[in-house]
Amino acid sequence: MDKDEKMEYFLSVYRHSLAHIMAKAVMEIFGKENVQIAIGPQIDDGFYYDFMLPRTITTDDYKTIEDKMRDILKRREDWVCKEVSKEEALTIFAGQKYKEELINDLPDGEKITVYYTGDDFVDLCRGPHISNSQELMNTAFKVKSASGSYWRGDENNDSLQRIYMYAFPNKQELKAHLDFVKEAMERDHKKIGPEQELFMFDESAPGMPYWLPRGFKMYNAILSFWRELHEKHGYQEILAPVMNHKRLWETSGHWGHYKENMFLITTANVDDETDEEVIDTDVQYAIKPMNCPNAINVYKNGLHSYKELPIRYSETQVIHRREKSGELNGLFRVQMFHQDDDHTFLTEEMIEDEIGDIMDIAKYIYETFGLTYAAELSTRPDDFMGAPELWDAAEDSLKRILDKKYGEGGYEINEGDGAFYGPKIDLKMKDCIGREWQMGTIQLDFQLPLNFDLRYVAQDGSQKRPVMIHRAIFGSFERFIGILIENFKGVFPFWMSPFQVGIVPIRPEHNDYAKEVYDALLDAGIRVEADYSDENMKTKIKGFKKYKEPYILVLGDKEAEEKTVSVNVRGNKQMNNVPLDDFIELCKKQIKERTLELIDSVE
Repeated sequence: MDKDEKMEYFLSVYRHSLAHIMAKAVMEIFGKENVQIAIGPQIDDGFYYDFMLPRTITTDDYKTIEDKMRDILKRREDWVCKEVSKEEALTIFAGQKYKEELINDLPDGEKITVYYTGDDFVDLCRGPHISNSQELMNTAFKVKSASGSYWRGDENNDSLQRIYMYAFPNKQELKAHLDFVKEAMERDHKKIGPEQELFMFDESAPGMPYWLPRGFKMYNAILSFWRELHEKHGYQEILAPVMNHKRLWETSGHWGHYKENMFLITTANVDDETDEEVIDTDVQYAIKPMNCPNAINVYKNGLHSYKELPIRYSETQVIHRREKSGELNGLFRVQMFHQDDDHTFLTEEMIEDEIGDIMDIAKYIYETFGLTYAAELSTRPDDFMGAPELWDAAEDSLKRILDKKYGEGGYEINEGDGAFYGPKIDLKMKDCIGREWQMGTIQLDFQLPLNFDLRYVAQDGSQKRPVMIHRAIFGSFERFIGILIENFKGVFPFWMSPFQVGIVPIRPEHNDYAKEVYDALLDAGIRVEADYSDENMKTKIKGFKKYKEPYILVLGDKEAEEKTVSVNVRGNKQMNNVPLDDFIELCKKQIKERTLELIDSVE
């Protein structure tokens, strides 16, 4: 084992052992006869354990659980592993329904081990574990949260309580992690988004965000950037239906491989004789979870020559994918989102140059937002469609491209994680606090052109089949904007801020000049809002500061007379007596260059 592997092993053993300690503590607190224990695995920053308890855990219980765990560790009890038969295991765990179910599900002859912590607690476990509780004396742990869960993750099973706990080798590492968690919570887009009136959710449409006026301005600023860049690279934007008949999805393979994640619509007709509604299950539609079949339909609208290739059809329309309610997470995991999709049709000879250009686009986009990324190749999954030899050819093509761009070993290989119709290059990026996100994807597809019998006229006059590339850089606008909200902590670069300038006339008599400034900024393409109310100046400024607006212009007698603006720069800096034209040029420069830092002085 290398150093990292040893540390990972060390943490997994200690955290898993602490999970047993927590289970023992909970049983001592509530009474052994009142507790049903389920499972308790280690996770990235600690562990959790699922219980059936006589009452709901509250935050008042957290310290009680922690103190009881420390008390148990002070007993310095031995841990003993025993191998038992299935019958012996059922005797040991008689009355513990979840352990009994796990044991009964094991095949006959399966090796079964149990771990005793002292003489009064035993758990069903493969291990490994520590040999004595004193090994955990210096570890640092803290209850993170308690929430509901379902036995074995199935909503049809018993509802349990899950207690999460942070666990680290020492107090210093726990404190560092808690500081990280605090910073992440302050950046939480689910907190910042509503505070700044960017987006909202409603229970009538779970996992389907509403973009509010302020948030939609930012959304459109990012979309404009995306469109401008792609037009320069020869992309053509299309608009296609949101709903298609199941025949389309059967041909594409989504009906057989992705149906459980699709929103389906079954048509109903009225019987002329009975006036009763009759559902025709053969007439089914699906709300699109992908854009690729519609892009194929557009390609098939006419016969194409090799001279037209590559043909790039981009689309940013809404798509829907069904998710389990427990998996929804703000903008990060939704059921409705806008994917920055493209489907490119090209010859095999064009693949390397085209994917190279896509990766250049991705690099430019990510760097514009101050983000770094790494590439990962995902290969054929178990549930794949098409001939293995086509997959082999596609994977070899992508490997050659990545080897050329990054060198052998300069990228990760994720075996078995490709899309069902082809291998892909995934682009993983890191934000400012080191979290990694799956964002862009470039998928090479030989299969769908075959399924849809796509053709182009080759130079010799024959008809040949094109190759298809599916690609997205953001992945989804919703998730990408959620990441940006957290990355910038709601303090956005000037060019993408919902409103870039707020105007504060000091008194009502300054409203006329404020309107003049407003019109000038608006004509220059700057997103601006003004407060013409009778509130005092400080209240108006405070209102704009709530939204983290880059510049707040304070206009009084002097500014009106000299045609200047006094500027409160975000971050409490000032620019006084700035000629209005100079301020407009300063704003336009940041929009054009899409700078990350806010300019706080006029040269």
